Amino acid sequence: MGSLLWRMLVIRIFKSPRSCLFLLAILFVLVIFIDSCQGDVGTAAQYIPPYLPTICYGNDASEFPSSNLFAAAGDGIWDNGASCGRQYLVRCISATQPGTCVPDQTIQIKIVDYAPTAPSEPSADGTTIVLSETAFGIIANSSAVAINIEFQQGYDIGAYDGVAYASICSL
Repeated sequence: MGSLLWRMLVIRIFKSPRSCLFLLAILFVLVIFIDSCQGDVGTAAQYIPPYLPTICYGNDASEFPSSNLFAAAGDGIWDNGASCGRQYLVRCISATQPGTCVPDQTIQIKIVDYAPTAPSEPSADGTTIVLSETAFGIIANSSAVAINIEFQQGYDIGAYDGVAYASICSL
């Protein structure tokens, strides 16, 4: 009985051109307003040179992006070393001090090291990502100790010299 009613409803909807247009309009609105962005939220600190040697690449400086937009992975994303070479889009979303984040600025970074063993101390311990001095300074005031970030793993994200021209959610 229920399937018969369902069939009759479907036939009635698709029988009328107005009903079809109405249904398509509803689907269009749902697609536009339902955001499927699933970026992760974490924290970031910064570290300064020396950056070598790294757990991922030893003393091979050629593995560092020429833009100096790289990072050391914290325990949350280290994945037993599988994060070496991964690319992430990162943006600052908040900090304890208002005005710390650079609005609408997203960067693409490459993981080159493991934060707990990095050759220089991060500005804060236990963060998700420890950004290079250059990377941190692009998305936040460089005098900040730590920031809250949104990040998303990507591959060839579409960036010009490491500065992403798309937002986190447009991957």
